[in-house]
Amino acid sequence: MQLNNNVTEFILLGLTQDPVRKKIVFVIFLLFYLGTLLGNFLIITTIKTSQTLGSPMYFFLFHLSLSDTCFCTTIAPRMIVDALLRKTTISFNECIIQVFSFHFFGCLEIFILILMAADRYVAICKPLHYTTIMSRRVCAVLMATAWVGSCVHSLAQIGLALSLPFCGPNVIDHYFCDLQPLLKLACADTYVVNLLLVSNSGAICTVSFVMLMCSYVIILYSLRNHSAEGRRKAFSTCISHIIVVLFFFGPCIFIYTRPATTFPMDKMIAVFYTLGTPLINPLIYTLRNAEVKDAMRKLWRKKLISDDKR
Repeated sequence: MQLNNNVTEFILLGLTQDPVRKKIVFVIFLLFYLGTLLGNFLIITTIKTSQTLGSPMYFFLFHLSLSDTCFCTTIAPRMIVDALLRKTTISFNECIIQVFSFHFFGCLEIFILILMAADRYVAICKPLHYTTIMSRRVCAVLMATAWVGSCVHSLAQIGLALSLPFCGPNVIDHYFCDLQPLLKLACADTYVVNLLLVSNSGAICTVSFVMLMCSYVIILYSLRNHSAEGRRKAFSTCISHIIVVLFFFGPCIFIYTRPATTFPMDKMIAVFYTLGTPLINPLIYTLRNAEVKDAMRKLWRKKLISDDKR
């Protein structure tokens, strides 16, 4: 992995170098991470054990929560530990692995959000053909395709990272390894690599966002032909999905669709989609979804009854 590179490790500057602020970062992001694990684990357990949440929407929500958990875990544990250290370093190989895993689960989340939008489109606009189109086998194939597509995207990111020669500077002004901060340390012209980065990550973010927003506009427009109760239920579900899309894609588009320039706010914006969105998603999908809340209540009652019998 380290062919033609003199750099064997990088120094991560993190969010701050102030000792007091680093302790605050430790506490806040430990709570964020624990909240993310708890919320997503609760959704995963509820969907896996509930007999009422067997529709394709919850199949995709299960994988979204799993992806959120893994996505956050690629960044948060190391960031939390680094907040307790005076000097934080990451080896070249670890940095490359972090780039791969971060982009893999980030891209997987994008593809799952697209599949969830497609599922809502078929359910609302083609209700009579829903069970045929979104069969269990079709959903499994779509999800497998999402995993393979995410792997291809991440391998492309790794290829870009390994094509960069590092021969001197090794201080990354960030709290995790990503291609943007690595571009600043390369001992070569990174113009072409940056174009490839924008055409890869930037295009995926932008095109996916436009597709998702167009699909939800079509879905919401088609609701005019439904009953009042059907409109209310479908509208609530779609609004939840749209909120998730805006929270995730807004920061991603800001980071990945511009030239290789950095702003002081970049690190805080990255915090929002690396730690904030995985924490917010479970809240949105549980607080705005009556079926999930009912299933959680039944799961909790079943646990209480089993505990009483003991």
